[in-house]
Amino acid sequence: MAAVTLMGQTGSVAAEGAEAAGSGSYGFSSDDQPVDGAAGTGDAELLVPGKTYKSALPADSDVYYRLELDDASDAYVSVTAVPRAGATVTASDGIRVTVQDADSRNCSIESELVRAGRSPRPVVVSGMREISSRRTACQDEGSYYVIVHRIAGTGGTPDDWDLELAPFLEPRLENAVGTTPPESPDPDSDSASPGGVRGVATPRSGGAGFGSAAPVEQGVWSADISPGQTLFYAVPVGWGQRLGATAELGSTVRGAYVGGALTMSLCNPARGPVTDVSLGYSGGQKSASLRSVPPVDYANRYGSSGAVSGMRFAGSYYLVLHLSERMGEEFGAGPFEVTLRVRVDGSAEAGPAYAGRFQPPGPFEVAAQGPGAAEGGDGGGGGAAGDDAVMTVVAVAGIGGGTVLLGVLGVWTVVARRRAGGAA
Repeated sequence: MAAVTLMGQTGSVAAEGAEAAGSGSYGFSSDDQPVDGAAGTGDAELLVPGKTYKSALPADSDVYYRLELDDASDAYVSVTAVPRAGATVTASDGIRVTVQDADSRNCSIESELVRAGRSPRPVVVSGMREISSRRTACQDEGSYYVIVHRIAGTGGTPDDWDLELAPFLEPRLENAVGTTPPESPDPDSDSASPGGVRGVATPRSGGAGFGSAAPVEQGVWSADISPGQTLFYAVPVGWGQRLGATAELGSTVRGAYVGGALTMSLCNPARGPVTDVSLGYSGGQKSASLRSVPPVDYANRYGSSGAVSGMRFAGSYYLVLHLSERMGEEFGAGPFEVTLRVRVDGSAEAGPAYAGRFQPPGPFEVAAQGPGAAEGGDGGGGGAAGDDAVMTVVAVAGIGGGTVLLGVLGVWTVVARRRAGGAA
């Protein structure tokens, strides 16, 4: 079996069957609301921050959606495009997401392609409207439009792709902060390498989508993954903390070279792509580490690269692993064992003071949990059951100054001990 290593916090997690679906599929959230993409702005349906939506993208036409925004908040719309089962894709298939104001001025234009793996996988792109003194367009209150365009490569299947749309709202700060990103640590330093996280891998089944991402922390994790399958993991990262991850595929019978055999992507709490890495495979053990990213800081948004600007707020960061369908052609149906090494450097700090709450707040809240908090064994739901739940406190990252509710933690700890004493 091939082995891939995840970096994360160790814990005794039961080895359960992966929740992630098989080839060509994605775990859409049960809370997704159906929405039709319009052919133009006149009929564009409203996307409300805090909700998620399911739609479809034709191969030969753009689809439009609408946002209603104020003149103070930053808005993000993550679009996950999913080729349908049995689809043939090329390296140049993908999507482009444009956000425009009511006067057709572009707020952002972002795109992503399937690339070297040539395997049907979720393609994630995030559009945004940012409030900035450096810009004149897209600063007013009113209607904004999200335009999703299918980039069609030569030789791909010309059928519809499914879409999951997730709009987010980031409130303004109470007080302005600097606009210069902090200096990043040396990417070649020992602390930048997730390979320093060692130990026996703990089995941890990945989720099938963003909504069911399995919680992991610093440590070593393993899971089964089949050709064409995508696994989602969520890592809590606080203000001032730095995330690293390495994925490893172990050796097996030698076969033909598969380019882009394993792809690992990092997305931020607004499901915005930060960076990714892929590895080719011919049967010998291989590993790949994410590009070094800076510690989480509000001013990172002013950085010139996605690997810096994406690390702009604390919360649940997503590690997304995809094993190419072509692995099945050369090495059999599997499943293959993947090992993930996760490293989180630094202690969580207080974040900037916001004049409101994120919408939705959940992905931006970092769980203040003790060792073993990711051990739940619930296959992605996160959190322990029963009395252990009272030990889980949410430190609001970036809400009201990012202050951890230590007083509440103390109260809940006392309650937990009393319950334990009463049960003895």
